[in-house]
Amino acid sequence: MIDFSSPSVFKLNPCDPATIYPQVAPLLIPGEQLVVAFRTTRDFVVFTNKRLIAVNVQGMTGKKVDFTSLPYNKIQAFSVETAGSFDRDTELELWFSGLGKVRLEFKANADIRQLGQMIAGYVL
Repeated sequence: MIDFSSPSVFKLNPCDPATIYPQVAPLLIPGEQLVVAFRTTRDFVVFTNKRLIAVNVQGMTGKKVDFTSLPYNKIQAFSVETAGSFDRDTELELWFSGLGKVRLEFKANADIRQLGQMIAGYVL
């Protein structure tokens, strides 16, 4: 599992969900669709219409992969932080029942307001 409590070394960048679909397709349930995806060098995060899937590629070869599923119906609260003048990165914090806080950091080119609106649509 990705250690959500440690500070991120890499910031998430938006990417085309179609490029990630083959890797997460076996995990999807009927009717579940990819909405938006973000990636670092090897790891990525996918937001579907049902949950957030965090993918941690491990080891030198990358053959070992951890998939962490975080359902929207377990979100108790969330927060978005937009980019500022000096701090150009954006953040999303999600509080999950039974897990605690999950913090994701994004590059400034991520539309964090739209992401927050999407999550609100699934949670509220």
